[in-house]
Amino acid sequence: VAAVLAAATLISVAACGSGNSSASNESLNASKGKTTKITVGVCPGPYGDMVDKVIGPLLKDDGFELKTKLFNDYVQPDKALASGSIQANLMQHINYLNKFTKDNNLDLTSLGQVPTLGLGIYSNKFKSVKDIKDGSNLARSLGVLEQQGLVTLKGDIDSTKASVNDIKDNPKNLKIKTLDAAQLARSVDTVDVALVPGNFAWAAGLKPSEALAMEKQDEGVINVFVVNTKDANSDFGKAVKKLLVSQEFKDAIAKSDFKDFGKPTTW
Repeated sequence: VAAVLAAATLISVAACGSGNSSASNESLNASKGKTTKITVGVCPGPYGDMVDKVIGPLLKDDGFELKTKLFNDYVQPDKALASGSIQANLMQHINYLNKFTKDNNLDLTSLGQVPTLGLGIYSNKFKSVKDIKDGSNLARSLGVLEQQGLVTLKGDIDSTKASVNDIKDNPKNLKIKTLDAAQLARSVDTVDVALVPGNFAWAAGLKPSEALAMEKQDEGVINVFVVNTKDANSDFGKAVKKLLVSQEFKDAIAKSDFKDFGKPTTW
């Protein structure tokens, strides 16, 4: 029976409508002796916990109380932020933010990067990437496979749109098997190797420290904390910018469940 390595297909997300919320007129400036409440949009995965356990507590002394609002897709958090029904979000990398805001004519701004859980190569059979045998079946994240020397992509291919047909060299004669992203974590028990995106790995309890290898993340795929552009220089905006590059934040992350996440390039 051929060995199988699973990888995710790219999934497009359809908009669910922007709703009828009007823009909030609430100021994100701190009021002396009062607490300013901030709602941060998140998606399933680790970043709601990061807000609740690390970012929120560290901003309390600045006069801000953070709570999270969960969205089940990657469309609504930016639309909700633009409409003013939430004041910030933490669920996307800068490449996604730039494309989505341009495509939807939204005026949103990143305040800085946070530690980010990248795609990982997980296996219950192999102990290292070098142990993967010739002839195994593979799937997804061709860029990560290329980083680990398992395949080489054609030089003129957009790595964000690469398909199995864009593989130039496949020295181990690996076969590509694509699965829906939500199935990948469960597939670890039935395949040799699975390439699992960070959010799905987190939800399944897969630890990045136990992965054969983690994605080498560039600046474009590090998650960012986002607000309306008009609020970027508010007291809240300035407090978040300062926090995200502070030693206090780095130390808190080092003691948290997020210590093995990919680190911001600003660190």
